[in-house]
Amino acid sequence: MNVLGFAGYSGSGKTTLIERLVPALVAAGWRVSLVKHAHHAFDVDRPGKDSWRHRQAGCSEVLVGSAQRWALMHELREAPEPALEALLGRLSPCDLVLVEGWKHAAVPKIEVHRSACPAPLLATSDPWVVAVATDLPDLPVTVPRLDLDDVPAIARFVQQRFPGPPVDL
Repeated sequence: MNVLGFAGYSGSGKTTLIERLVPALVAAGWRVSLVKHAHHAFDVDRPGKDSWRHRQAGCSEVLVGSAQRWALMHELREAPEPALEALLGRLSPCDLVLVEGWKHAAVPKIEVHRSACPAPLLATSDPWVVAVATDLPDLPVTVPRLDLDDVPAIARFVQQRFPGPPVDL
């Protein structure tokens, strides 16, 4: 699978950029998936629901399915957090997996850097940064600088970098 990370410090706009980029890639015929790292405890379930009750009872995994979607919840139960590679291996095949978080993972990534969120540039020390999406006109980087608000240009950059879906001739 093609994997592209989005890295940057909290508040830089990673989620917003991804939210704007995905529809452009999907409209171009790409099948896109996403893996998001959470630095805190989170729950996709609600207390009191059957699936929550089953997890609380001790199930290692609970899969909930409907006509619209399915979700698999896996409890680590004191096991170590899985590596990004292990989580990627759980995804169905697609054209591109976007990764939000895992700032220091060894995957190609676009750094999101915003003037309102001053932070050190990752691109100056991380060889995996392939571009910087920013609202600043001039940055001391050797990788392409992408205008953070020009989503079509960012989508073109991604489409040129990775093989997309097969084209019917």
